[in-house]
Amino acid sequence: MELLHDVLLFLHFLGLASLFGGLFVQVRSSPRVVNNAMFHGILTQLVTGVLLVGVLEAAKGESWADEIDNAKIGVKLVVAVVIAVLIVLNRKRPAISDGIYFTLAGLTVLNIGVAVFWH
Repeated sequence: MELLHDVLLFLHFLGLASLFGGLFVQVRSSPRVVNNAMFHGILTQLVTGVLLVGVLEAAKGESWADEIDNAKIGVKLVVAVVIAVLIVLNRKRPAISDGIYFTLAGLTVLNIGVAVFWH
């Protein structure tokens, strides 16, 4: 079970890298678009995040399993769903506005901040 947790966490970080990298390469692009890295990154983040919570719930009481802060997980899930909705709605457009781009970037950084600083 611990190995499954570690694999899911690794995949969760890869999803983050894909989402953030997809946003980062758009900084100087004109026009900015929703690319496949962003799309697949947020989907990976959502799926692995939900699975990670499930694994931790199933492993309650194990020495390696952290306690789950449901408020933190709820905030992260809501932010990730908003990111996913914005990405899916704008995926086929030939360009996205600066407002959408900076909203996506800000929400991504917010989600990272919640993960790191919320104890």
